[in-house]
Amino acid sequence: EAPKKRNRAITARRQHLKSVMLQIAATELEKEESRREAEKQNYLSEHCPPLHIPGSMSEVQELCKQLHAKIDAAEEEKYDMEVRVQKSSKELEDMNQKLFDLRGKFKRPPLRRVRMSADAMLKALLGSKHKVCMDLRANLKQVKKEDTEKERDLRDVGDWRKNIEEKSGMEGRKKMFESES
Repeated sequence: EAPKKRNRAITARRQHLKSVMLQIAATELEKEESRREAEKQNYLSEHCPPLHIPGSMSEVQELCKQLHAKIDAAEEEKYDMEVRVQKSSKELEDMNQKLFDLRGKFKRPPLRRVRMSADAMLKALLGSKHKVCMDLRANLKQVKKEDTEKERDLRDVGDWRKNIEEKSGMEGRKKMFESES
């Protein structure tokens, strides 16, 4: 039963803290709202003087003329700002188009496989200071073939047509038997 009582106390404490926090937040919101209202009143009193409505018709007309002049000045300023915005947005579009054109002109070439010798690879990795020779073919011994008799005979044969003419008939066969023995 002791743990249950303890849990109840903890939850009660937690709920009490939540309610206190909510009360503090509510008072802070009220203060914020009153501060905003005071700022709004200060701004209006600075920028909007109290309206003085004159009694005679001529004074009212004069007031209307002044108001119209202020409206015209504000409209001109608004128009100038709009023109500036349009001009800068047009320049931005032109720059984007130029950028797009430049990107389109220079297509990136597809990368190709580069065949490098082992020496070139080592030179690229280690720099020009290290001189390592990986040319394995240069280190191999060259073996010279000895000319065999058959190859010499084949070289010495010359024109094959003459050779056939010599061996044709009985005399040619007789020569063949003599050369073999």
